[in-house]
Amino acid sequence: MKKILATFGTLLLVLTSLTIVFADKGENNGKGKGNKKRFQLGVEVLLDEQKHLIEGKRVGLITNPTGVDQDLNSIVDRLYEDPDIELTALYGPEHGVRGDAQAGEYVEFYIDESTGLPVYSLYGKTRKPTPEMLENVDVLLFDIQDVGTRFYTYIYTMAYAMEAAAENEIEFIVLDRPNPLGGHKVEGPVLDPHYASFVGNYPIPLRHGMTVGELAELFNEEFDIHSDLTVVEMNGWKRNMYYDDTSLDWVLPSPNMPVLETAIVYPGAALIEGTNVSEGRGTTKPFELIGAPFVNSKEFAAALNDLHLPGVTFRAASFTPTISKHSGTLSHGIQIHIQNEKAFKPIESGLHIVKTLHDMYPNDFEFRSENSAGISFFDNLIGNGWIREAIENGTSVKEMEKRWKPELKKFEKVRKGYLLY
Repeated sequence: MKKILATFGTLLLVLTSLTIVFADKGENNGKGKGNKKRFQLGVEVLLDEQKHLIEGKRVGLITNPTGVDQDLNSIVDRLYEDPDIELTALYGPEHGVRGDAQAGEYVEFYIDESTGLPVYSLYGKTRKPTPEMLENVDVLLFDIQDVGTRFYTYIYTMAYAMEAAAENEIEFIVLDRPNPLGGHKVEGPVLDPHYASFVGNYPIPLRHGMTVGELAELFNEEFDIHSDLTVVEMNGWKRNMYYDDTSLDWVLPSPNMPVLETAIVYPGAALIEGTNVSEGRGTTKPFELIGAPFVNSKEFAAALNDLHLPGVTFRAASFTPTISKHSGTLSHGIQIHIQNEKAFKPIESGLHIVKTLHDMYPNDFEFRSENSAGISFFDNLIGNGWIREAIENGTSVKEMEKRWKPELKKFEKVRKGYLLY
């Protein structure tokens, strides 16, 4: 009997030890509760440790649905319900404060139903806050999740708001958030200022590898904004972390950015927007699905897979977009499947997709038409005019990369001075 009890006791001790080990592993997992305690967003650091930055001041907030804490509580609600904070106005970027407007759609001024606060649009007719929009504000907060790509417009909404804050002697605070693509890789051509637009307003590369707080510091100093700027840094974020290495849930930054995989392919796949080929808008896989009625899916997928690009496989796919290009028309092409996000090179892959379409379908494929200055929307996206010409002249992607490398290295040197993590 004693032997049986001793054996049972040993088994119980082993099971207890295993339970502790697995509990520890679960807590250390990127999505575990323990990680939430170690990792903090800028908004959480502000409200937990640095609330003095906004107490006693009239606060204007630039945000959208991504402005949430790790428990998915809206920053609008957290600020509005805090008795120590006076929230006086809301400002929305492209897609609006609630994120329900499609790309390019203007959102009119309105009163927010939940708070009764005025909501001003910073996209369309007014991209920069006017003095009238700021007359009841002492400090502007910016809390929006970026996607790490130069032509995503939220970072320029931030820059224009910083300019307005400087002109109206208003403090500006950026509540930092992770770069979903990590903060260690920098890729693609640096924008030529002659091709500046709202999808690329400063000479930075397509994949900049910086957080919004770091970009704010860089914009403020390198481009003479001179805003009274404070960046509330995150706790526990490291440069090699992708979004899924954090404890954060994915909240759609815009209607066509539904999942993290969309953001990962976006820096290269969105170049398709500058052509007559569908980038998958109007499907459940925007930017992952690419095609047109004139494409042969199997041949196109095979041609891309023969390139053996790192971290990605292309599957022959057909789809019918419900909006945008080729709406209601069966289109054929590919779905981009990421096998290894850290090996994947989105700009290299995106340019190979564009070049392969151009080379395989010369009679059907087109870049979007030029404007009066001779600039195509593709040029605005890629940030120059020479890459479109290079594709048309049969230049290899490798040669294109060699040409943009010197400017990229210069940017990397400047960038080092603004890294916060």
